[in-house]
Amino acid sequence: MPEPRHRRDDAQQAPPAGAGRPEEDPVAGARAICLRMLASGPRTRVQLAHALERRGIDEDVAESVLGRFSEAGLIDDTAFAEAWVDSRHAGRSLGRERLAAELRQRGVDEGTVRGAVGDLSPEQEEATARSLVRRKLDSTRGKADEARVRRVMGLLARKGYSAKLAYRLVREELEAEGSAVELPDSDLE
Repeated sequence: MPEPRHRRDDAQQAPPAGAGRPEEDPVAGARAICLRMLASGPRTRVQLAHALERRGIDEDVAESVLGRFSEAGLIDDTAFAEAWVDSRHAGRSLGRERLAAELRQRGVDEGTVRGAVGDLSPEQEEATARSLVRRKLDSTRGKADEARVRRVMGLLARKGYSAKLAYRLVREELEAEGSAVELPDSDLE
């Protein structure tokens, strides 16, 4: 008969006293969750609060940890919103409306959204939209003008540009090409 395997005694199996396993200390657990999330990228306070809630962290513990993280500057919704607008406008050519919607979706309050999107100048937004219009019109040369207009307008709408700006820029760029397509007035709201 084979000899039984030796088991470690209970003292060796238990973690050392004060090891602070997250399951035993809700504050440490909440901190660990937040730090892991923040290590992969900036997050809003609301995103972190939702993550803590999903993991069953008590609301009072979550508020305490989030408050300390905010005081330490690890959570800053204003800085997050400004960086988001700069990054997504430059990298994805998104307009104000889309940027504002994305920030709201991430739990940024309305005042902060308005401030961050307001930092994007009308000239910057127009220049980016004009670049999109030119690229899309160039890529659709040879197609019917109506189809080209639909494609450009759809692109600008998906990217969050106002219809007023879109119509004006499309009209100007088509006129520069010598096209005689009729578009609605650009005084749309």
